[in-house]
Amino acid sequence: MRKLRFHPCGNFNDRYGQELTIFETDFGRTALIAGLVILFTVVPYVSGSYFLYILNTVAITAIAEIGLNILVGFTGQLSLGHGAFFGVGAYAAAILATRVGFPFLLAVPCAGLITAMVGVLFGLPSGRLKGLYLTIATLAGQFIIEYVLIHWEGLTRGTMGIVLPGISFFGVDIGGDRSFFYIAYLCLIGMTLFAVNLMRTRYGRAFVAIRDNDRAAEGMGIPIFPYKLLSFAISSFYAGVAGALWAYYMVSITTEPFNLGLSVEFIAMVIIGGLGSIAGSIYGALFITGLNEGLRWLTDILMSTDIFRAMGLSVAPLRELAFGSAIVLFILLEPRGLAEVWRIIRSNFRLWPFSY
Repeated sequence: MRKLRFHPCGNFNDRYGQELTIFETDFGRTALIAGLVILFTVVPYVSGSYFLYILNTVAITAIAEIGLNILVGFTGQLSLGHGAFFGVGAYAAAILATRVGFPFLLAVPCAGLITAMVGVLFGLPSGRLKGLYLTIATLAGQFIIEYVLIHWEGLTRGTMGIVLPGISFFGVDIGGDRSFFYIAYLCLIGMTLFAVNLMRTRYGRAFVAIRDNDRAAEGMGIPIFPYKLLSFAISSFYAGVAGALWAYYMVSITTEPFNLGLSVEFIAMVIIGGLGSIAGSIYGALFITGLNEGLRWLTDILMSTDIFRAMGLSVAPLRELAFGSAIVLFILLEPRGLAEVWRIIRSNFRLWPFSY
């Protein structure tokens, strides 16, 4: 008699340790290693300067997004001040590099720590506020930081800006988009691994418990206020590191980019990428950065046509319209964002040709 062989239609865990694994299968580990090899050995050499600029921007933005997702997606604390924290990190790195003489390897983590302390300061209202009231408090923090960056000219030089020195390792200057590509993506990989492992610890589980039901979490013995402050600190640290990398990449920084619009853009990335998903943060950064560049390209084409010039039409609000439409469509069609879309696609490939 022929022996029947059954193939599993999914992953079934029988040990608690299996729930904590980052990759469910060996194929996932192999695919990641292969992807990283291609990313570091092929992509920088086949890409032009403009495409490398986009990729570097995605990496920097994704680092800031991971921090915001830890605060919003995992802890449930909505913040409208992430753009200001991004600016604090940029200015902290610039001041440390130009006035104190810190090298790149020391200025970036120190900028993250300074931003974390600022984030804890503005996270203090989270002990008594929640929901809309906490959102308004973080919005006030956004305006306060903007005011300080613009008007404390003795420290930030106000609207004059700061020019940073080049990146150097052990006395060797490293410049250009290709060199920064390796720096940005090594930082992104390291920060991503830290965030993924953080969510596997008791701190990450406490964040999720506070998000789901803070009163139940407090009844289970979780000290809510210290964990909320810790979430603000970690989120701000990520924003500070991303801001420091952005400052070194741009070489010259001013106060204009770190406004409320940047904070709203960060929130849009979290919603579109997927709340409570580390990978979703990267997807959201990739989507919004690509959308920005696509809209810039479309705007240039439309403004160069005779029809738009003759009719006097303006396409400047096109970016805001596209952002708003993207957020609404994702909330209506796929509230869990691009991370959920990818999970569905991956599951279909895994279970093909069976529908279950």
